[in-house]
Amino acid sequence: SLLYPYGPHQGDESNPKHDDGTSEAIVLSIPFTFYGKTYQTVFVNNNGVISFDKPVRQYTPDPFPLVDGRPFVAPYWADVDNVLGGDIFYRQTTDPVLLEDISQDITQYFPKNPFTATWALVVTWDHVAYYGSTSEKGNTFQSVLTTDSKMFYIILNYWDIQWTTGAASDGDAETGLGGTPAHVGFNSGDDTHFYNIPGSQTDAIINITTTSNVKVPGRWVFRVDDFQMTGVDPPQLNNDCWL
Repeated sequence: SLLYPYGPHQGDESNPKHDDGTSEAIVLSIPFTFYGKTYQTVFVNNNGVISFDKPVRQYTPDPFPLVDGRPFVAPYWADVDNVLGGDIFYRQTTDPVLLEDISQDITQYFPKNPFTATWALVVTWDHVAYYGSTSEKGNTFQSVLTTDSKMFYIILNYWDIQWTTGAASDGDAETGLGGTPAHVGFNSGDDTHFYNIPGSQTDAIINITTTSNVKVPGRWVFRVDDFQMTGVDPPQLNNDCWL
């Protein structure tokens, strides 16, 4: 599977069943550096956001860069409602088997910088519904923060994306499409540095399971302490989806 192992059997915590909810403050066992700043605390927000220092309850996404100074990564920022369906899991881990898999993957994508992970935060949105849904549609995606204490990476995995928009963001309650679609990217918090994954806040974002910057459909990987993509050619629009 594209996804790293997750769920209660992996020792994951789960977010409360609450619309626009968030985890408690997660104190990181290894501080995480994002765009040159080091953070001790993150929040896993139900609406597809991992934020540093403060939770994010906003459900309709705004394009980056944000002007309000909030540093966060948006694996899939949209109006999730886990009361209607799905679960949001997270754990910090030093499991050697998982870290070996992560290390091999990142070293393959960034071969000039051999990487041996010593820690990871694995966050998974498992078949989550959208606000106002009258369907059974769910999205499954994952974000992994990882480091060797020198380099810091974020992996985004997209396994099954069936909707883009909640009803309160002008989406269709039956299809989960239209309105203001999900946003995917990175906001440094300094209103200057940011990255938007192609297709964000357009209907094309539903195709993110077929896109990549590391030639693995559905996976995007970035070094985020000193923000870098891989050397792969930038995504190209091809038959209405990014490859």
